[in-house]
Amino acid sequence: MKIALLGYGRMGKTIASYAQQRNHQIVYILDKEREEGSLLDAEVAINFSVPEAAVSNIKTALAQKIPVVSGTTGWLENYEEVVAFCKTYQSGFLYASNFSIGVNLFFKINQFVAKLMYPHKNDYQTEIQEIHHIHKLDAPSGTAISIAEGILAETDFTGWKLNETIQEKIPIQAIREGEVPGTHTVHYRSEIDEISIKHEAFKRDGFALGAIIAAEWLAGKEGIFSMEDVLKIS
Repeated sequence: MKIALLGYGRMGKTIASYAQQRNHQIVYILDKEREEGSLLDAEVAINFSVPEAAVSNIKTALAQKIPVVSGTTGWLENYEEVVAFCKTYQSGFLYASNFSIGVNLFFKINQFVAKLMYPHKNDYQTEIQEIHHIHKLDAPSGTAISIAEGILAETDFTGWKLNETIQEKIPIQAIREGEVPGTHTVHYRSEIDEISIKHEAFKRDGFALGAIIAAEWLAGKEGIFSMEDVLKIS
């Protein structure tokens, strides 16, 4: 498979390494001060650019009917715009806040637990905590937002709030420290006990490998997809 990498930071380089291990070819690299190869040679593009470049990068590939896998977070106010653009050009698009196989299974577990806990909402306080490395640009993480959306789908919370507790909203605590790849925990606390579910990434490789698996699945497809489609857990 011939891959275009849109964004070539730490994640882009890790993705390139895994792609080559799986006998794929990197035919195009685009970064802030670097452009190599030809986008038109690619069968699929993987976007892990900075948020400011995401929409432009994605649209450029989609306009050439090159399906795009995107893991950049912090641009989702333009998500529907990109979806409409993809449909217009009859290409394929797959966005995930986190491509780790474990995290996407965690999303499903999270929804199930939220459904179980909902009848006890007056006894248990819900909170999401996410911890990431100090280089992460956005807060809360896209993964934390996805976790919150999973809880919202099963409860009557009206939204989420960053680093603040407001009635009817899910509090998300975002912590930036060291080189933590990503730890996400959902807490349900009462006066007498606590139930928690947690996903902890030990290194970034799971994100990169998941993105490659998603790209392998998306190549040649038309439509709007998610990791639930890739993993057949929708």
